[in-house]
Amino acid sequence: MEFRDYYKVLGVARSASADEVKRAYRKLARKYHPDVSKEKNAEARFKEVQEAYEVLKDPQKRAAYDQLGADYKSGQQFRPPPDWGSNFEFRTHRAGRQAGADAGFSDFFSNLFGAQSPFGDFEAPGARMRGRGDDRRARLEITLEEAFRGGSRELTLQHPELSGDGHVAVKERTLRVQIPAGITQGQVIRLGGQGEAGAGGARAGDLLLEVGIAPHRLYRLEGRDVTLELPVAPWEAALGATVSTPTLGGPVDLRIPAGARAGQRLRLRGRGLPGDPAGDQYVVLKVVLPPAETPRARELYETLKRELPFDPRAELVGR
Repeated sequence: MEFRDYYKVLGVARSASADEVKRAYRKLARKYHPDVSKEKNAEARFKEVQEAYEVLKDPQKRAAYDQLGADYKSGQQFRPPPDWGSNFEFRTHRAGRQAGADAGFSDFFSNLFGAQSPFGDFEAPGARMRGRGDDRRARLEITLEEAFRGGSRELTLQHPELSGDGHVAVKERTLRVQIPAGITQGQVIRLGGQGEAGAGGARAGDLLLEVGIAPHRLYRLEGRDVTLELPVAPWEAALGATVSTPTLGGPVDLRIPAGARAGQRLRLRGRGLPGDPAGDQYVVLKVVLPPAETPRARELYETLKRELPFDPRAELVGR
């Protein structure tokens, strides 16, 4: 997708105050409003202006957008960083507050700020209570090993606010978070009293940490189940074997049945994420051929070719 320079769209400097952003938006919105404008491409320009203002008027979105830096240019191919939005905390929104807010906006906006992004609508059950402070939310990215074992994690969060002169200021705070063993993708860890302060002495809101589990180099996660692709030699698949297989809890011996096929799935019950019930680990067999890089290796392959009546394409021949 293409990068969008929202400051360029509104014609303001990156250091512009909130009032300067608002004035620029109002001027351009009047100029390009489809009901009154005679400019070419007025409707498209009006949507661009609306999209830019949707981001730059919001201290939280603007602070996150600014972290992308000023090196990107409009139209340049862009991909969001994998940890996009994970170190910011935001106020929770009432259900439906932003419903349809990104309708008609670009793919760039939808990926960074749309409903499925870290900035989309989110409200855990019981988040709103009369008299207490607002909840805040943030994303917590953990490893698959942390999800399996649990543990303690130090987390530094940034909270953007408007300063007295109308500029975005980012405050940081560091918290220690206890991660329960067996937590899954999208679950929420609630830290009581770590949200907005309550008015008039009412208790503070909570901080809601939505858990994301980073991709793993070996395992693919689906709910509490994990899948591992296990390389095996041709003779292990043909004759059967017992091989050491990695799991999240440590290596185990896995019996491969004789005549196993590439792509065959074997199950290790209860070897996924802990829970009630615990997940399973599925092992997908990948038959790996030894390279024919030496005269002896080529000789062995020639012997197999002569002595084994094997046609790998027999099923393709019509009968």
